Amino acid sequence: MTDKTHKRAVIYARYSTDMQSAASIADQVRICRKLAQERGWEVVEVFSDEALSGESHLRPGFQRLQQAALDGAFDFVVSEAMDRLSRDQEHIAGLHKRMRYLGIEIITKSEGVITEMRVGLGGTMSALFLRNLAAKTHRGLEGRVKAGKSAGGISYGYRLDRQPLPDGTFTTGDRVIDPDEAAIVRRIFEEYDQGRSARTIAMGLNKDSVPAPRAGGKGSGTWSFSTISGNWKRGTGILNNELYIGRLVWNRQRFVKDPDTNKRQARLNPPEEWVIHDVPDLRIIDDDLWERVKRRQGAIRDDIVTARDTAPDQRAPRAERGKRPSYLFSGLLRCGCCGSNYIMISATRYGCASARNKGTCDNRKTITRRDVETRILTGLRQKLWTQDMVREFIKEFHVAMRDADTKAARARIAHQKRLEEVTREITNMVDAIAKGMFHESMKARMDALEAERKDLEARLNALPDPSPIFLHPRLSDVYADKIEDLSAALDHPDTRMQAAELLRGLVERITLRPDPDAPNGHVIELYGELGAIIALCDGEGGTNANAHREGGRVGQVTMVAGTGFGHYFTKMTRYRAAP
Repeated sequence: MTDKTHKRAVIYARYSTDMQSAASIADQVRICRKLAQERGWEVVEVFSDEALSGESHLRPGFQRLQQAALDGAFDFVVSEAMDRLSRDQEHIAGLHKRMRYLGIEIITKSEGVITEMRVGLGGTMSALFLRNLAAKTHRGLEGRVKAGKSAGGISYGYRLDRQPLPDGTFTTGDRVIDPDEAAIVRRIFEEYDQGRSARTIAMGLNKDSVPAPRAGGKGSGTWSFSTISGNWKRGTGILNNELYIGRLVWNRQRFVKDPDTNKRQARLNPPEEWVIHDVPDLRIIDDDLWERVKRRQGAIRDDIVTARDTAPDQRAPRAERGKRPSYLFSGLLRCGCCGSNYIMISATRYGCASARNKGTCDNRKTITRRDVETRILTGLRQKLWTQDMVREFIKEFHVAMRDADTKAARARIAHQKRLEEVTREITNMVDAIAKGMFHESMKARMDALEAERKDLEARLNALPDPSPIFLHPRLSDVYADKIEDLSAALDHPDTRMQAAELLRGLVERITLRPDPDAPNGHVIELYGELGAIIALCDGEGGTNANAHREGGRVGQVTMVAGTGFGHYFTKMTRYRAAP
């Protein structure tokens, strides 16, 4: 145990899903406060995460707790149980190792003091729990599929069929054909069989104002060619859904989490692991039409593969270059009319994706890739990469930081006022008790007031003090030198690729808006993330690049370059950054 006479503790609470009650957090905090009180510790802050899985370490409250530990803000971590902190062996072991290095102990209501043995056993049990839970869920879903029921989600063309049961509940997972949507499914198959492309079919459906599928309430609400053609290997898309011929196929793929990003990635299962069940009452398409569509899809795929194999420049996407943009501004261009991406609609020209693929945008103007790149790079060199721009950035940086300090001051006044009210109510209650006017309800009220008082004190202590802002006086000169180096690198074939990656990192998006009076028929507006200009000065003699980070505050500047890049303005945002 620590030798400190003033023992500070923080509480961490968490619950997993939206299906659980938010009151769980309050219950956990109450239990942990009682534990801390019994040991004579002062609770200085409460960290919590709501509806977030313990399998992920990318939780805001969990991350703030670790940051506070690095700042030396407490001596103990108190939680209801170890699995509230994490259910992942790697993450709980890392947290324990980090806290032990900082001289901080972890104590839970369920396990007591967390030791290496507790971490090993607890992490193993949590991992087994998650694995067993996944296996039981998978087994249950497989049973539903074999009974002809939905294992989650309703395909377009069907609707839920909930029938009352004798006990007053309703059946779940049963589907019936939706006549209106089934007619659209038949229309899609018939038009594709007649030779129309998925893109043409989608545009026709949007023109006729046919509502599009919106899985989970998400999506654009419009048809696209990918909604229709999907992925034939994964069985996605209207044209690949075997349920339309009365065959329910489940377990085509599984999902695994990337250990670095914690994002799910789909992996195909071998065909022998698929679960297939015939449901003839759900058939919408006859076998002959289905087979004709499959033959046409196969012929188109063969043509594409042949074209890619014989293409002289081998532009077809391959695994080794899957994450590298094909062109300098790929993925950054947006339509100024509808907000959709500007994509390559031919070998040399960009155009609006929604206008081409969905027919939901009237912007039919196109522009060559070379014109886009030339205008942006020329405009950047001539208009934006100037010392005046950086001086404007510095001015806006100071304004925004002063505004942030003002907000902190207002929050301090509000917390201080409420703290005085709470303290006054506590004093009045103590005086009443001293005069013999005690009532059982006073105890609960007193506990609530004491908890609020401690919370307000912790909030006040957490507010950053107003501090001077330091930026290197030669920032604009250093920035100009580095931009000149970047310009030269973009012009040199040996360094163009690396320089392009750096440039893309500073650009948020580029909007192209049709205008008959503008060059190439487009006004181009560039939105750039220029908070990184501070980093451009790292390593320079005398640079005070980290001085403005005190209190965890970092500035970001967003720049917009207007028509012809003839003007610009800046705006500031602020966030707390981990070191």
